Amino acid sequence: MTPTAKQQQLAALLSQAIVIPVLTIERLEHAVPLARALVAGGVRTLEVTLRTEVAIEAARAIMAEVPDAIVGIGTILTVDDLARAQALGAKFGISPGATPDLLKAAAASSLPFAPGIATASELMLALAHGCDLVKFFPAEPSGGIKAVRALAGPFPNVRICPTGGIGEANAAAWLAEPNVVAVGGSWLCPAADIRSGNWAGITAMCARTMKSLKPA
Repeated sequence: MTPTAKQQQLAALLSQAIVIPVLTIERLEHAVPLARALVAGGVRTLEVTLRTEVAIEAARAIMAEVPDAIVGIGTILTVDDLARAQALGAKFGISPGATPDLLKAAAASSLPFAPGIATASELMLALAHGCDLVKFFPAEPSGGIKAVRALAGPFPNVRICPTGGIGEANAAAWLAEPNVVAVGGSWLCPAADIRSGNWAGITAMCARTMKSLKPA
């Protein structure tokens, strides 16, 4: 798959999803019921972050037992992380940042990948490696919507998935920006709800969010 085709595939996936929940799964037994709760609420595209020891097994379990879920891997920090995500069969990969080695490996990989950027220079490096869809992180601390609008001037064709400081109150404002294809965040699956097994609460939150964000 060419770099352009990978980016188009990722753009289509994210724009259809609208919201990408960022999942930090601490206990393997939470993975499947969490994914089922999200899917039941209309949220199918999931980012399982590599922030815990069970992350890869959790993603594997979701892929095996929740067929309606579209599973990607987040917090990809190294070339080895990227290789693990691809070997797992993840549908996409996301990083909070990027190194030259990671960008080079991603360009050679068949995995659709969005590197993280926060500045124009970082965006230029991503573009040099074929990535015109990026994660803007941390979105609010890095200047928020004003920063995204500023980047759209010299980079009008770049597509962005912002994450960091985005929640139910401001997701719609971010999605109204023409260069934003989706937003990411953890507000759909609070850690307290996951730990307590409040799956019905997570489903209700997702359903309310999707109803409010999808065009009429």
